[in-house]
Amino acid sequence: MLGISVDSVPCLQAWAESLDGIHFPLLSDFWPHGAVSETYGVMRGEGYSDRALFLVDRQGITRYIDIHDIEDQPDNAVILEEIRKMDPEAAEQVAAQPEQEQELPAGGVTLYCTRWCPGCRLARRWLEQRGIEFTEVDVNARPEAAERVRGWANGKLLTPTYDIHGTIVVNNQWDRLSELLES
Repeated sequence: MLGISVDSVPCLQAWAESLDGIHFPLLSDFWPHGAVSETYGVMRGEGYSDRALFLVDRQGITRYIDIHDIEDQPDNAVILEEIRKMDPEAAEQVAAQPEQEQELPAGGVTLYCTRWCPGCRLARRWLEQRGIEFTEVDVNARPEAAERVRGWANGKLLTPTYDIHGTIVVNNQWDRLSELLES
């Protein structure tokens, strides 16, 4: 996996640090500005690229392309399925492992999030600093959790999403969260 951005190297370093590090390399497509993005047809005239995913197999053949507006998030379940198609042997190994079904939490404070989302990292720290006990559910690892969040957020997979004793709060609405957690 390789991440490419039209941002400069210092900007990419700051972004990766804000996520407490990432597990894949980043390439700066800053100079000549957007040359790689232009080659793949995703550079916009405004000077930034669309959010684009190109899955290239080990033989260098592009197997999947997914292009979104920069504000839209790709559907991780679809991308993971496409990656599985590219490496069926790995998919068979995963399929051979028994799945552990668990109920989604009910009651209390639940944070629906992802490991990589900067807003989710803020949410975790915010809750921890206030000594609030919460259950964390990774929507990338739990398809049923992703569907639940989509149901609450008009079909979008928005994180962080909070379930506070049955009241849903999408995104970090600090005043609303404080109000609900103080009652």
